Amino acid sequence: MRLYALCDADSLRERGIDLAFFAERSATLGAEILQYRNKHSDIAAVKSDLIALRQMWNGFLIINDHYELAPFCDGIHIGQEDLYAIDADPAKAVKILKMAIGEDKIIGLSTHNEEEIAVANTLPLNYVGLGAYRATVTKSDAKVLGERLDSIAALSRHPVAAIGGVKLEDTFNHVTFHVIGSGLL
Repeated sequence: MRLYALCDADSLRERGIDLAFFAERSATLGAEILQYRNKHSDIAAVKSDLIALRQMWNGFLIINDHYELAPFCDGIHIGQEDLYAIDADPAKAVKILKMAIGEDKIIGLSTHNEEEIAVANTLPLNYVGLGAYRATVTKSDAKVLGERLDSIAALSRHPVAAIGGVKLEDTFNHVTFHVIGSGLL
């Protein structure tokens, strides 16, 4: 099992946990990737946190949504809505994104079903997030895939990161990364 740590600012704040503790705990568990997600702070605060994480995290560092902050990390992760907000044609959207962040940056895309995986298979992505595996408090509107997640993951030509309520003890046959958030603390 390979780990991808999702560092959600709101979840950490609610639990009174700082970035340094989260990064250290993620490294101790062997996480290879750390994604920083901050949906409610201004861009200056997000940038400051990202720079601090870069200094304490030796693995891949990904920013959620804020592709303008790509120079401070290794890549970005975007959702379906964010992709289509860039352009109605997903191939054009990824091309625009690559021009904005650079060809050497990682791009991950959230997917939720077979149709979105089929579209993702046509795009030059580095990985897809697929889920939700279980219900979570951070994404209350997420459709839960449950045991179907693994069979949908088998359709992807990209590495798959299982997202949404994934636990360390979960097992999958077609998933590359378990995305673990505050549940790893």
